[in-house]
Amino acid sequence: MPAIWKQPISVETLTAIHVDTAVQRLGIEFLEVGDDYVTARVPVDGRTRQPYGILHGGVSVVLAETLGSCGAARSVPPGFRAVGLEINANHLRSATSGWVTGTARPVHIGRSTHVWQIELVDDAGRPTCISRITMAILDARGAEGAAASKPAAP
Repeated sequence: MPAIWKQPISVETLTAIHVDTAVQRLGIEFLEVGDDYVTARVPVDGRTRQPYGILHGGVSVVLAETLGSCGAARSVPPGFRAVGLEINANHLRSATSGWVTGTARPVHIGRSTHVWQIELVDDAGRPTCISRITMAILDARGAEGAAASKPAAP
C-alpha cells in the first residue's frame, strides 16, 4: 500500500511542531510513522494521573486527538488543514505506571472529512482505550474540502 502522506511527516517533524504545547508538557513522545499510521506514547506519572492513581481519561483523549489530528493534517495536500469535529473514547483498562502507547490509522480519507481510529495499549500490550476522531478538511480560506476551491455554479 502506498504511503498516504501528502505533506512531510516524521517523528522529528511531529516533535518539533509540538514544542511548548500541551503535548510536550504531558511528556507525549512520537515514536514511529509508517505508510498509514502514526504512533506516540504518554507516560503514566504525576503529570498524567488522576486522584485514583490511574491515567486520566482526558490524557488518553489528548493522546488520541494528537495522533488523529497529526495523521489527518499530514495526509491532506498543502494549502489544506484538518480540524477536529468530534472525538469519542471508550476506556477499557486503567494504567497506573509505565507508558500508554497509541497508534492512529485512517478509517476514511475523504475530500471534506477524515475518520481516524486510535488504539491505546499499556506496556503489556493490553488495550486501555479505543478512540475515533472525525476531522473536517478545510482549504486555506477555511471552507470545507476540495469543492470549496472550485468556482460557484452560475
